[in-house]
Amino acid sequence: MAREAGNVAVTPQQRLSGRYELGELLGIGGMSEVHLARDVRLQRDVAVKLLRADLATDPSVNARFRREAQHAAALNHPAIAAIYDTGEVDGPTGSQPYIVMEYVDGLTLRDLLSTRGPLTVRRAVDVVAEVCAALNFSHQRGIVHRDVKPANVMVGPGGAVKVVDFGIAKAIADSAHSVTQTGAVIGTAHYLSPEQARGDRVDARADVYALGCVFYELLTGTTPFVGDTAVAVAYQHVGREPVPPSMRDGAIPASLDAVVLTAMAKNPDNRYQTAGDMRADLVRWQRGLTPHAADGGGRTASDRFDAADDDPPTDDVSTSQAGDDAEATPSIRRWLAVIGVLVVLTVAGTLAVDVMHRDDRGASAPDASTRPEPIVSPSPSTNPTGIAVPDVSSLTYDDAVRRLTAAGFQRFQKVSLPSPPEMKDRVLGTNPLTNQRISVTDEVTVVLGSGLLPGDAHR
Repeated sequence: MAREAGNVAVTPQQRLSGRYELGELLGIGGMSEVHLARDVRLQRDVAVKLLRADLATDPSVNARFRREAQHAAALNHPAIAAIYDTGEVDGPTGSQPYIVMEYVDGLTLRDLLSTRGPLTVRRAVDVVAEVCAALNFSHQRGIVHRDVKPANVMVGPGGAVKVVDFGIAKAIADSAHSVTQTGAVIGTAHYLSPEQARGDRVDARADVYALGCVFYELLTGTTPFVGDTAVAVAYQHVGREPVPPSMRDGAIPASLDAVVLTAMAKNPDNRYQTAGDMRADLVRWQRGLTPHAADGGGRTASDRFDAADDDPPTDDVSTSQAGDDAEATPSIRRWLAVIGVLVVLTVAGTLAVDVMHRDDRGASAPDASTRPEPIVSPSPSTNPTGIAVPDVSSLTYDDAVRRLTAAGFQRFQKVSLPSPPEMKDRVLGTNPLTNQRISVTDEVTVVLGSGLLPGDAHR
């Protein structure tokens, strides 16, 4: 009997290319589903990543999935889950591409954090140093992971570390171009670099930032920033300084504060410029030496945090009396820059947590704190022959609906996001974005400002 696994219909003994016998569903991501499988030719367990059937009909998504396989196949490193093969299978809506990967029998760092809490300091350093080696290898070959998080790092029974799911990675040489026309952000909110949150160009240093966030969580048991929504968390990545790890747990050496906070510098130019540089500092610590990040400046991480706290990035908005043409405060500009990207949450699809290879010991769902709640529905596929979504920014909801209706659209959804006070009940944006062409039967999400910035409700 066939069973439905999300959007991929499989049978218990279905074989792909006459070779890969599909087994249990291991996880579901934004683009694909991962199954345990048996390679009957080589008699070994593998993981098979199948593009979701509902996405396989989209040529751009299909092409992206194939590119991912080509990029990942070039990564032959002991700390990176290997890509063995690619192929296609006939699905309910046509051909579905798949990737055959190394099956990692172990637990993710997310599993370990959820069941055992923070790692010991030395073990956390060891794990992060291995991840640094894997990322440095991929970066040298032009590939940015873009989704470094605890759920994408596996630890085997013998302690071996493997980075998985380079499936949404994209070649650095192509990183100036959007994968889709939605301006979607790739990455999970708790590990999102400031430049990703703003929708800026991303390079290998975004992975360094994300790994700094992971290191923080491995040491302290909590993410650097928390919030009620993915937007609130992303805002803090852009505008707030993290509490140094040693201020959360006095057993954490101040020298490692410097490593974490250097990796998490807001300005990419102030971070470790490569994952190899970060690894070198961790190796120095392992050898009893002071990391280079802790050498300079004469100020401790606590000093830097206290100084930042004296003049924190404010959420308070002071309205200029100079009239409507007055320049927005830096806080408002920073917030609107984030909103411009996150309006589509963009991210309903791409901020979703990918549940990766797990054995029975780690089969439970990821901790809810790592699974940001989608704020809006995924953006409909672009339709070149459709109608362009008109610009309704700053209008009231009723005026926006009238303009959208006049353009031919019929279905609307209203959602609210944090905003500066002057944007209360005004349109921040739409999903799909302005000028994106879609069918008139597609739903348009109209995003209104709440008039409160993250944290204002608690003042």
